[in-house]
Amino acid sequence: MLSIKNAKYIDDFKIYLQFNNNRKGEVDLKEFLEKTPLKPFKRLKEREKFRNFKVDYTLIWDEDLDLAPEYLYYKTFENDPTLKEQFIEWGYLK
Repeated sequence: MLSIKNAKYIDDFKIYLQFNNNRKGEVDLKEFLEKTPLKPFKRLKEREKFRNFKVDYTLIWDEDLDLAPEYLYYKTFENDPTLKEQFIEWGYLK
């Protein structure tokens, strides 16, 4: 089961992530936050709120808001062609 071991705020809407499979990378959630129709995530457009997360299996904001570790993995490594089949299986690509 995929999870996040460590995360560090970088700047803007970027976070450095280390997953439990030891892959590491930077995720930029700016586009997600700009386009999401989900109201709870809109409050994260404020950088101070965005950068105030904790790690517990995934990234959690305000105890009630989180993103699936699989989604964060996809967004971190979406341009890696070796992971294309995995992302198709998860439903992020067709």
